[in-house]
Amino acid sequence: MKKTVQKVVAFVVHEGRVAVFRQDDDDSGLQVPAGTLRAGEDPEVGALREAQEETSLAGLRVVEHLGRYQWDISPIREEIQDRYVFLLTVDEQPPERWDSFEMHDGQRPPTPLHFYWLPLNGPELGELVVGQGTLLDKITA
Repeated sequence: MKKTVQKVVAFVVHEGRVAVFRQDDDDSGLQVPAGTLRAGEDPEVGALREAQEETSLAGLRVVEHLGRYQWDISPIREEIQDRYVFLLTVDEQPPERWDSFEMHDGQRPPTPLHFYWLPLNGPELGELVVGQGTLLDKITA
């Protein structure tokens, strides 16, 4: 039986565009900030934490909870992800492109993340990996 893992997905939006990233290995695909909730962590707090850790942007804040869904990520891992999805914004002017690092809570070497912005209505967002684009259509801003 597959285990269920509590996850958050953060759509960081600024001026009609959403922050996305790729890793050095193109195999990981196009992604948005996301991650595992810590034990007892409120999903909104977890979404903000993950977005801050992965983007390293200052001035992030949660705008709204967009919804929740489950996604089976087999065959990557035998796991069902129970995902809470949030819309975030950034109150400071962000760069057009920037590099950040996912630190993995110090459990393994940092992973370089290469961020940039894509239009919310752009076809490229259809390339988001493992269902991360689910609920993007809930964003009206």
